[in-house]
Amino acid sequence: MQKYILRRLLSTLPLMVGITLLTFLIMQITPGNPMQTMIDPKISTADLARAQERMGLNDPMIMQYFRWLKEIVVGNLGYTIKTGQSVAGMITERLPATLLLTVTAFLFSFVIGVPLGVFSATNKYSKRDYGLTVFSFIGISVPSFFFGVALIYVFAVKLNWFPTSGLATINMAGGSFDIFVDKVKHLVLPALVLAMPNLAVIMRFTRSSMIEVLTNDYIRTAKAKGLSERTVKYKHALRNAIIPVVTLFGISIPTLFGGAYITETIFNWPGMGSLGIQAITSREYPVIMGLNLFTSLLVLFGNLTADVLYAVVDPKIRLSK
Repeated sequence: MQKYILRRLLSTLPLMVGITLLTFLIMQITPGNPMQTMIDPKISTADLARAQERMGLNDPMIMQYFRWLKEIVVGNLGYTIKTGQSVAGMITERLPATLLLTVTAFLFSFVIGVPLGVFSATNKYSKRDYGLTVFSFIGISVPSFFFGVALIYVFAVKLNWFPTSGLATINMAGGSFDIFVDKVKHLVLPALVLAMPNLAVIMRFTRSSMIEVLTNDYIRTAKAKGLSERTVKYKHALRNAIIPVVTLFGISIPTLFGGAYITETIFNWPGMGSLGIQAITSREYPVIMGLNLFTSLLVLFGNLTADVLYAVVDPKIRLSK
């Protein structure tokens, strides 16, 4: 196992170099210029040229790329064009809020999606199965921004059960428990919006896999031995049905981080997603490249996690070979 993980990590190095090159080239060919969002309309052409020269924006592309790559190697992702802030520092500052949101959405997806998929499979073609099927199709099809606005209107504006935005109430008075409850209330709606598409996919995958496993001979043998329905479902069937779902476990990590861009913007959540939207609108290319690089690392980490979990769930798989 350790040798396999080491080989996979080493094999990702050339891939990461290719990702940095592709990310840099995409930013270079993007229309517009970062200077266009920060300059005074009355600034002269000569002053604008001097500012671009000072920031290195007039250097050849290959020089700019290797300068950025050098910064990555030493643990820095560059600096913003407007304020000169460290991109790595900005991402680190926003990362805890995004982790809180994505981890909660991740737990929602699997803790709710897998049991619903099992229930749907064991009640195949019933009204409850059709109802869950419609629910999953809605979860997959409805855009996050529409679902988020709908939840805000119903549960925040009309029912006043949850706050409309933010991570916590400013100047919240009360003890630690009151502060904890306040943060949970702020977390519920954005976590549901972020989790819904992933939850629906996991439910459908679990249902399909569970239905296939329940038709196998060893399941019929287990039932013939007099084992309880619960033991057959959760000890024999679910363990084998969960193997295809493990793929989604790894893929869900970068997917949730990508979905956080829209969700965090809707709920004014102070995380990496809202930072990315701000960087896009202001053409802060170093921030966009840093976020893209971080997301790429999550994709590679997610794929590696899925491969390792295959070996944990299915003993027949030996990754060390």
